[in-house]
Amino acid sequence: MSINKENKYPSIHQFKVNDINGNEVSLSKYKGKALLIVNTASKCGFTPQLDGMTKLYEEFRDSGFEILAFPSNDFAGQEPLDGEAIQQFCVTNYAADYPIFEKTHVKGNNANPLFKFLSSKKLNGKVSSSPKWNFHKYLVDKEGRVVDFFYTITKPTSSKIKKSIQKIIGN
Repeated sequence: MSINKENKYPSIHQFKVNDINGNEVSLSKYKGKALLIVNTASKCGFTPQLDGMTKLYEEFRDSGFEILAFPSNDFAGQEPLDGEAIQQFCVTNYAADYPIFEKTHVKGNNANPLFKFLSSKKLNGKVSSSPKWNFHKYLVDKEGRVVDFFYTITKPTSSKIKKSIQKIIGN
């Protein structure tokens, strides 16, 4: 793992993930943007948070903010869909136009390396919180450093999340 020497903290920009169609995407493409990284599921009691994610994205997208959604089936099998079906569900039901990535593991030994990084203070230098359920949220600053996390019960449109984003983007 590389360390961002300018900031002393490791960056998520070192990771590559697959988009919903299986194409590799370097997270370095998000340099200079604040990010909210969320593990999602289509058949969860918290699935309506996708609507809040869309509203949050619409509010801040022109200010250097992105939401990155990572569907996961790690919690009670609540993401039965795959690939294009996930994308279609999110767009059709919640007008999601933020990036949705390939279904992945977000906890345990099989967790995607990005989520291992996001979950471990030893790796990211700031936060120690692994997802306990769907819709766990990580806030990442413009340099790719993990700066905060929000539990499932925190709605994407909460003032707590909005204020944290505003602090990063400078609004």
